[in-house]
Amino acid sequence: MFSVCISVFRAVNRGHSARPILKMTLQSGAEMCVKHNSSTTANRNRLNWGLSPDEIKSRTEELIQRIKQAYDNVGAVDTDKASYESTLKPLADAEVGYSVERNILDFPQYVSPCKAVREASAEADKKLSDFDVEMSMREDVFQKIVALQEKCNIGDLRPEAKQFMERLVQLGKRNGLHLSKEIQQEIKSLKKQICELSIDFNKNLNEENTSLIFTKQELGGLAESFVGGLEKTEDDKYRVTLQYPHYYPLMKRCYVPETRRKMEAAFQSRCKEENTKILEQLIPLRAKVAKLLGFSTHADYVLEMNIAKNTKNVTTFLDELYEKLRLLGEQERSYILELKMKECAERGFEFDGKINGWDMAYYMNKVEELKYSVDKDKLVEHFPLEVVTEGLLSIYQDLLGLSFQQVANPHVWHEGVSLYSVKDTVTGEEIGQFYLDLHPREGKYGHAACFGLQPGCLMPEGGRMLSVAAMVANFTKPTADRPSLLQHDEVETYFHEFGHVMHEICSKTDFAKFSGTRVETDFVEVPSQMLENWVWEKEPLRRMSRHYKDGSPIPDDLLENLIASRVANTGLLNLRQIVLSKVDQSVHTKSCADTAQEYAKYCDEILGIPATPGTNMTASFSHLAGGYDGQYYGYLWSEVFSMDIFFSRFKKEGIMNPKVGMEYRNVILKRGGSVDGMDMLKTFLGRKPNQTAFFLCKGLTCNEQQQDNSH
Repeated sequence: MFSVCISVFRAVNRGHSARPILKMTLQSGAEMCVKHNSSTTANRNRLNWGLSPDEIKSRTEELIQRIKQAYDNVGAVDTDKASYESTLKPLADAEVGYSVERNILDFPQYVSPCKAVREASAEADKKLSDFDVEMSMREDVFQKIVALQEKCNIGDLRPEAKQFMERLVQLGKRNGLHLSKEIQQEIKSLKKQICELSIDFNKNLNEENTSLIFTKQELGGLAESFVGGLEKTEDDKYRVTLQYPHYYPLMKRCYVPETRRKMEAAFQSRCKEENTKILEQLIPLRAKVAKLLGFSTHADYVLEMNIAKNTKNVTTFLDELYEKLRLLGEQERSYILELKMKECAERGFEFDGKINGWDMAYYMNKVEELKYSVDKDKLVEHFPLEVVTEGLLSIYQDLLGLSFQQVANPHVWHEGVSLYSVKDTVTGEEIGQFYLDLHPREGKYGHAACFGLQPGCLMPEGGRMLSVAAMVANFTKPTADRPSLLQHDEVETYFHEFGHVMHEICSKTDFAKFSGTRVETDFVEVPSQMLENWVWEKEPLRRMSRHYKDGSPIPDDLLENLIASRVANTGLLNLRQIVLSKVDQSVHTKSCADTAQEYAKYCDEILGIPATPGTNMTASFSHLAGGYDGQYYGYLWSEVFSMDIFFSRFKKEGIMNPKVGMEYRNVILKRGGSVDGMDMLKTFLGRKPNQTAFFLCKGLTCNEQQQDNSH
């Protein structure tokens, strides 16, 4: 996932989507907030993670005044004197500075170890989001851009400048600046409410800290190393949190159904009360804005900017994929039910004759172990985080013509964060930097994501700004006797998110608006999904794995079984993605919705596995308040393109072929959003994309008509 921010300036925050005060533990065990005093590496990384809560507040006000003045200046230009130098350039220059300063102010809410800083950062985000709405509704500025568009000689503008002008006009109309003053005011008020609610939704999730207590017997089936790493209570029980490094291993390995049920019920009830209320406020607000702007639904409003264009195309895509997967899903459910019946008999558990939500991950894991002979306990020992990181960085360097060097004594927001410099291997030029923040801690963003922090665009004073991004994840922490060990699906997540990082770093655009991952939402996952394929290929897997004790490679038979298991549970995994996409589309094609009911409905109809009673998964479905509203289908939609790229070019010409890698970097990554996604695909593939590889990688067939059409 890449992080999306609701902002007039940026499509990406993360973004969704930093930093200041670090929380450190003293020898006495007390915690305190201290400033990090190390200087920023080079002068080109302008990010400051040492701000106090008061400094965040004051700098927020200063930023607002500075950018407002830039807009006032453009608004004051005589309409008949509107020119590139008096309108577009000042706006573009303001956006560059704003995007960097805004990230300094609002990224800490996701990563700072200090709660006071996180709270100040979230408040800054609210103020800046409110300000974003104000600036996006500046009719005086919009009129100057329209006047320029009407009178300027398009041939005199660089292609990207022309696109920038057209985008500003398009965004102005999407904000209703061509409508009456009364409607504009209503839209502005609604958008401010939407921004504030969205920030609160994600803040609630970041601060969520529920934990459950279990006995050793209740954790049956879990590895001793896992149990040994849990916090012990005074009465000799174990505390399990809902963070990923606890939740997923337990749900996949614990053979005690009641333990899994309790865990699943708690996980799917995170922020249930407060976020259900927020989400069910957001839905009608979004619907009302869409109606005021002339769209039938919110989904249609957001899709206008995407490759899909409208809800009809999305619905057709999801329905056709469901029909392809339906039979496979039935077969997988039948097999899982047999496994459950057999295990219940062996362990003396009551068999209820159905698959519950808390059974799904457990028995899907059993399928991999029994049907594909993937020994997860043995496999995880070959993926220590340091080895995976070393291999991952090596692969990306070789493939994309880059060199990475870790920065000594970096200026960061937490002592566990590392910083790397990225150089082009041919020119030796430093083109970017990236942070890795890989372990969970209290108050930290709970998923895995890439945050674009500094756009790789032209600067007002000349020259190019250094691209900077951060990868934030929650991999298991090392213990006294074991390093951090990754499950294979976590290795895949690592490759996915780092693909977003490379999209940010390799981008070289003129304007911040088109930098990095600021592309169509149903294209943004393409680069990261495409690079997931490397964790299913033998050569890359060898490079990123080594036994944590003796350095031995993954045994050949286990490696072969792992690769073969890629199609394991394909039906259920993709049906669940369709469920989430359908829920998202459904609630955003209505003016109000019972979100728990919507989720339960599609679980029954499509997945064939009921939602856990009394829960509401959508209350923790961060995409719905993080920039993917009406667009979650983009994960599946993008996969069509990513699989076509991989199998049509890399698989045929060599997965580590540097020539193909450089072409990919130059055609797809370098251009950011300055070229339409479909045009980039056609250039790289030499034809229109099609669905053949997408279906084949899922073990399905593709008819000739589908081969000739992308969506």
